[in-house]
Amino acid sequence: MATVARSAPLQETLVEGAQFQEIVQRSRSLIQKILLSIPDTHKSCIHTQTLQLVSSENAKLVMMASTIGIPSAPLLSENLPLETNLKRMSEGLQLLRSLLSAIFPRLENKDKVIGLMADIRDLVVQINKMLKMAQAEAVVQPSPTPMALRLPGQYDVQVAAHLTLVQLQSFGQDTVRCLRRLDQSNDEETES
Repeated sequence: MATVARSAPLQETLVEGAQFQEIVQRSRSLIQKILLSIPDTHKSCIHTQTLQLVSSENAKLVMMASTIGIPSAPLLSENLPLETNLKRMSEGLQLLRSLLSAIFPRLENKDKVIGLMADIRDLVVQINKMLKMAQAEAVVQPSPTPMALRLPGQYDVQVAAHLTLVQLQSFGQDTVRCLRRLDQSNDEETES
C-alpha cells in the first residue's frame, strides 16, 4: 500500500516533465501519421473487393485470423498503470510490425507498407523511451520473434494484410486515447 501511495506522485512528476512531454508529443504525431496512412496502405495492397477497412464483415474473419496464425495485440486501458500501458503499447506495436514484416514479402505493392513499418518502428522507439523513464529499474524489451503465418494462397495473404491493418487501426486508436491522457499540453489548451 505504501508503495502505491509513493509511486503515484513520482508518476505524476514524470508525466509532467518537459522531456517526457516532448516524447508524448512526438508519439502522438507518429500515431496520427500511422492512422492516416492505414487507408492508403490498405488500398494499395488489398485488391479483394470484399475486404474493406471499415466493415461489419471484419468480425466474421476472426476464425480465419486464427487459422492463419494472427495473434491479437494486447489490450490498452486508461485504468492500467502508466508502465503497464506503455509496455503493452510497445509489445502491441512490435507484434503488428512483425505481422506486417511476415506478410510484406508476399505483397505485390510494398511501398506504403515499407513506410508504415518505418513509422511503427519510430513510434516503438519513442514508447520505449517513455517506458525506460517510467521504470524504476532498467528492463530490456525483448525483440519480437518473427511471425510464422500460414499463407498458402494469395487470398490468405490478402486476408492477413487486411486483418493486420484493421487491428493496427484499432490498436492505434487505443494508443491515441492513452497518449492523449498523458499529454499535459491538452490540459493547458482546455484551461485557456
